[in-house]
Amino acid sequence: MTSKLQFTSIYLLVLLVLWLGLFLDSQTVSEQVQYNQWVTNGLVLLCFAWVYSHVTSKIKKLMLYGVVLALLGEVVFSMLLGMYEYRLENVPLYVPLGHSLIYAAVFSLQKEKIIQRHKTRVVSFLYWGMMVYSSLWLVLDKDVFGFLCMLGILFFLKKTPGNELFFLIMFYMVVYLELLGTYYQCWVWPDIWFNQISFIPSSNPPSGISVFYFGFDIGCLWIYKKLNAKTWRRMKTLRRLSFLKQA
Repeated sequence: MTSKLQFTSIYLLVLLVLWLGLFLDSQTVSEQVQYNQWVTNGLVLLCFAWVYSHVTSKIKKLMLYGVVLALLGEVVFSMLLGMYEYRLENVPLYVPLGHSLIYAAVFSLQKEKIIQRHKTRVVSFLYWGMMVYSSLWLVLDKDVFGFLCMLGILFFLKKTPGNELFFLIMFYMVVYLELLGTYYQCWVWPDIWFNQISFIPSSNPPSGISVFYFGFDIGCLWIYKKLNAKTWRRMKTLRRLSFLKQA
């Protein structure tokens, strides 16, 4: 069985574009370059178009659903509820596009044969890493909000077994994104939850905030199931038949 990585052109590109795009939208660059956020918007849009053209029809649909769902979520959580705030107090165009790019990157990464072959060990390593990471933020920075989110992730994964690999990879992808975004001051999280609930202090960023991204992932899949019911039923049937043959 080959160990060749097949999807690096998707997830490595997304990782690179996330870093470069957030750097270009940073507070530092904004002091030197006017309209720098639009440079990031254009870069992420080009990346979105490239990734979209290299994924399956199912992921194409999920990416499009994701853009709409992410935009609605950003308006609600950022602009209406004040859960976090972007540098220009807006919702940058690259943000909803970025949500869908992250989805495609995680989906591609988890499909790598070497990861699938060592899935049990990878999941165990990612589980423990997540708990250690969040616990350190709690101890060193009083990140109660992030730790509570991490506990929510553990509860979610226990109640929905079978998809641990995808969601744990998503956790680390979000950690990467949030650390970059807050470091470059593209957005900021308040010291307390929603800047209102004083007994739940938060780090910038909260360590377990990916639990909200999980809601985005589930929402995209729910929309896909509703709009592509026949395709979804056929896929589930094929999976059951494949499982029975292997049993």
